[in-house]
Amino acid sequence: VQLQASGGGSVQAGGSLRLSCAASGRTDRIDEMGWFRQAPGKQRDVVGIINTLTRYADIVKGRFTLSWDPAENTAYLEMNSLKSEDTGVYLCGARNSRSALYDFWGQGTQVTVSS
Repeated sequence: VQLQASGGGSVQAGGSLRLSCAASGRTDRIDEMGWFRQAPGKQRDVVGIINTLTRYADIVKGRFTLSWDPAENTAYLEMNSLKSEDTGVYLCGARNSRSALYDFWGQGTQVTVSS
């Protein structure tokens, strides 16, 4: 499975961005995708996960929306009301839910929010 993330960029606080994560290859092997964020000097944190349900980190609830387009094999992360603390490298991951860890990762896309 290969993951290609895109859509990052620079935006002012209060703005919006939409990230995409396109999956290709043996996509029948995955049934869960997640978005993660890594800020400079900090650990990688989960932003949202989508399988049969969609779950979000508390810090993005109400602002971010994660969706999956099965026809395109693409996960989207719609980010609204962005804050400076949302700055970081956003990575998408995928796994089979029977796996304890995410097996497949995209290359990451930078999001910079200026106040």
